[in-house]
Amino acid sequence: MIVRLLASIAAFSVGVAGVVIVAVLLHRTPGPVSTAATSAAPAAPAQPASAPKPARAFPAPPRSAVVFTRQDGGTVLALAVTPRDAGLALQADVLGPAGSGTSGLRVSFSAAGRSAVAAACGTGCYRASLPAPARPSAVSVAVDGRGLGTVWRQPLPSVWPAPDATALIEHAGRVWRSLQSLAFVEHLASDPQHAITSAWRLGAPDRVAYQVLGGYAGIVIGGRRWDRAPGGRWVESEQVPPLTQPVPSWTAVSNAHLLGSGTVAGRPVWIVSFYDPTIPAWFKVAIEKRTTRTLETEMMATAHFMHDAYGSFNRARPITPP
Repeated sequence: MIVRLLASIAAFSVGVAGVVIVAVLLHRTPGPVSTAATSAAPAAPAQPASAPKPARAFPAPPRSAVVFTRQDGGTVLALAVTPRDAGLALQADVLGPAGSGTSGLRVSFSAAGRSAVAAACGTGCYRASLPAPARPSAVSVAVDGRGLGTVWRQPLPSVWPAPDATALIEHAGRVWRSLQSLAFVEHLASDPQHAITSAWRLGAPDRVAYQVLGGYAGIVIGGRRWDRAPGGRWVESEQVPPLTQPVPSWTAVSNAHLLGSGTVAGRPVWIVSFYDPTIPAWFKVAIEKRTTRTLETEMMATAHFMHDAYGSFNRARPITPP
């Protein structure tokens, strides 16, 4: 069983006390993790939020497109750029906090001094074509309406068309599964006002430990788990089914392309973007050139903006019962 390492944040109003951020750490910790963000009395326990679900008939990027994303409040803006002999085929996807595409927007593209107004191509989907030089430097996307007002300038890879990176991502996934342990820090937000930071350890074949900064903690070992509320005691329960770890945070991969090179903590990396249609979600990952280990992951999905920084490969502190 392939376990998806995902999490989602949802904000709930709880009586008149305030707001609780509920993070359901799906499969990593198959139970809710709650941290109060109130200015008044402590909030009552909230019901678990649902994990990101694929929006019905949400348009995927064209298969050969290079994909990019950015956050606009609680909305995902995605850009798909497909090289054509005469220029660029462009698609913008706008995914709102409720999990569906946002229609009725005014969207336009510009590149190399040319511009075009986009036509609707489905729920939250907008397309146009532009003439462009053989090596276009950037594409700008203007999105307006329904509370959005954004002009997004996205630089394009210096090597164009961008090389296919499917084999690299597949290899990086195999490296994930070969690890005995790792640790990472995760920043997870539903919008600019609601976010949590947590520290994680994963251990083969079925061990997970996490600590939300100022919040809940949990340990999973095989068929048992332990959870602790802030200031409380550890509570043991059954874990069904046992988890398989370590595994990457993506399940399916399409549109994988090499965006270029960079460094993470002084280590040379490849930068790759891709799309996971099973969520849907857009990823950008940094893969160390020497080891093919994933050092950083950025993921954007419905009300789900995640950044993970990984380390302690095969050296993470052992995960034991509390």
